[in-house]
Amino acid sequence: MRALSILCLFVMASCAPRPAAHYAPSVPEAHLQTLYVATQKALDRTGQTFGAKRTGEVRYFRADISIPPTHKAGHVQWPDGPPDAATDFVVAATDVYPSAATFLGDVKGARPGRETQVFVHGYNTTLSDSLYRLAQMREDFEVAAPSVLFAWASAGDPRGYVYDRDSVLYARDDLEDLLNALTSGPQDRVTLLAHSMGAQLVMEVMRQAALKGDRHLLDRISGVVLMSPDIDPDIFRRQAETIGELPQPFLIFVTRQDRALTLASLITGRKKRLGVIDGPEAVAGLPVKVIDFTALADGEGLDHAVAITSPSAISVLNGMLEQASLGRDAFEDYMVLEAQP
Repeated sequence: MRALSILCLFVMASCAPRPAAHYAPSVPEAHLQTLYVATQKALDRTGQTFGAKRTGEVRYFRADISIPPTHKAGHVQWPDGPPDAATDFVVAATDVYPSAATFLGDVKGARPGRETQVFVHGYNTTLSDSLYRLAQMREDFEVAAPSVLFAWASAGDPRGYVYDRDSVLYARDDLEDLLNALTSGPQDRVTLLAHSMGAQLVMEVMRQAALKGDRHLLDRISGVVLMSPDIDPDIFRRQAETIGELPQPFLIFVTRQDRALTLASLITGRKKRLGVIDGPEAVAGLPVKVIDFTALADGEGLDHAVAITSPSAISVLNGMLEQASLGRDAFEDYMVLEAQP
């Protein structure tokens, strides 16, 4: 009955209009977050694309997202009416790149430390959704390295689960090409952050590189964070075993009451997804650390991204990151599900 209730929520959500990002002038009190975007989506289609033909083309642009002075951690302030930078997230400026080379030149010019954060969004995500969510994460976690959004061809529609799973497979080569380009220099490195079904895409790309014998790319990955990964645990194990030496640190954020993954489990045969495991058995013997955010969930967004939507979780995670930067153990024992040999 619980899964049926969640399914009804998703069906009702599919009939509701989705908010879209809009241009508006920024205000002096707002804070600008610059995002670099590589997307398989058409730039004039920032909303739902359920059933749309995939173009087979990657487009590149930069977006300056204005964060309002009233921003609260974990939340994206969507406008209720005409967008106002004093109270809402707005797009302050964009610049479309004529080629991949000019895009890469700007990204690499913005990273004196040679490190780039790459974010891969999940299922049922529009281009507008992913832009504002990445801007929110940069703001709340005070990210210093430049951030690249890889926006694959999600339908942005709850009815498009199978469409999105196919789109993940369709996107593998393009994401691999992007990562190779971002790590082409001798000191270049990337950190990978993936949410939901985007975790499947990241694992598939690393597996694909391993099968090609491309350790150059795998060795240039500074760390991997999979948030609420929508992956069958058995498939994850096979992917990890094929990849071999996993990038470190390798973190998996789980929430046992994740209602979106509960629905995904129903769709895929009533088997728990990796993002809702309640013990380390599913990843035993793998060099990964599973962090359980269940205690910090607040119901926002079906508890499908607690680490970045719950103000309590953001506060704790920021503290963990500060501890890690000082060389201390970053995660509280009660949150860690250790993967034992």
